[in-house]
Amino acid sequence: MSDTIRISICDPNEKGRENLKKFLVGMDRIWLEADSSRYEFFMQIVEQTNPDAVIIDLDSDENKAIQLISLIRESRPNCGVIAVSTRTDGPLILRVMRAGAGEFLNAPIQVDELLGALERVTKSTAGSQRAKSGSIIAVTGASGGIGSTTIAVNLACALAQNRSNNVVLVDLDLSLGDADIFLDTIPEYTILDVSQNIARLDLAMLRKSLTKHESGVYLLPRPMHLEDVDAISKDQFRKVLGLLKASFSHLVIDLSKSFHSLDMASMEMAEHILIVTQLDLPCLRNIVRILTSLEHHDGLLDRVKIIVNRIGLDKSFISISHAEETINRQIFWKIANNYAVIAEARNNGIPLVIGAPKAPITQQICELAEKLYGGGTQPPNVEPEGEKKEKKGWLKFLSKSQS
Repeated sequence: MSDTIRISICDPNEKGRENLKKFLVGMDRIWLEADSSRYEFFMQIVEQTNPDAVIIDLDSDENKAIQLISLIRESRPNCGVIAVSTRTDGPLILRVMRAGAGEFLNAPIQVDELLGALERVTKSTAGSQRAKSGSIIAVTGASGGIGSTTIAVNLACALAQNRSNNVVLVDLDLSLGDADIFLDTIPEYTILDVSQNIARLDLAMLRKSLTKHESGVYLLPRPMHLEDVDAISKDQFRKVLGLLKASFSHLVIDLSKSFHSLDMASMEMAEHILIVTQLDLPCLRNIVRILTSLEHHDGLLDRVKIIVNRIGLDKSFISISHAEETINRQIFWKIANNYAVIAEARNNGIPLVIGAPKAPITQQICELAEKLYGGGTQPPNVEPEGEKKEKKGWLKFLSKSQS
């Protein structure tokens, strides 16, 4: 299963329900959307959460459970239904299937059986239009200070200009990340808050934990304190990405330069891995080292795309053809040097699509977004006048502190 599957469960038996919840939480690419202890209330939960599949235990009251299955299939034909029971007699299975269940599993559930059942019910449901989960773009640099954060932030904002996209930017430079500065925001919650509460979050609560920028991008920033850098586990982070993939069409992750476990988890789940470089020998040497390391991870090299930044910074630098020969790989995209525009945008906390929409560098980043996904761009997704809230930004904070 390549996409995140959102599941709701109904089991009046508390012990059985809790065991099933623990079982599901530990499974990759599965998100537990909601659970219920009452057959009578479960239909309302399904209508509110609109899961991809439901798991209904029959043992507490077979008649009520089968009636619920029939109701779900009638009102939510795109929702896969899996029935679970300790009984395996033919008449019961026949009743369940006639009510509309796509799969019948014998309790206790086995991992491989559940995975197979989920795969089948989410593919075979009549008329199913389950939304494809979000695409991850991981952005890193061949060295520090070469503009990988600039590209990550502005690529996210460029993607968000297409109103059919919903985009989240994740700052994974846990020590010194500054995506919040680029967007001039002071977020209330960080990636640490979301990770530590992942077991209690649903899609609605997740959105409330993110900070929305006027460009349309949602931001999940790095932890507030340096001592919190090691407080996020790889398993927690993968669950965060799974929930974000279920909620957003595009995830842009600004990686650190340390290639720690969370960076690697991001690249393993990414559709595109953008490595930003300049045309100088230290950067090209580092690219060779990175590519050599990624060879040991199945499939990662095929997703790597080399982005050359600051073209024209120094005419004596290595040529594109020489760079491609050195790294034994074609350059995917080139972005011209335009320090004045970038510096002004960064210092004012305004992304290029808003602060300098006609600048050549802005167009190059928008064209990069279009080459990756197509669809073009539209004017910034600015909130209507009546919905604007007072902006809490670093620039306002600094101006107050200096007055």
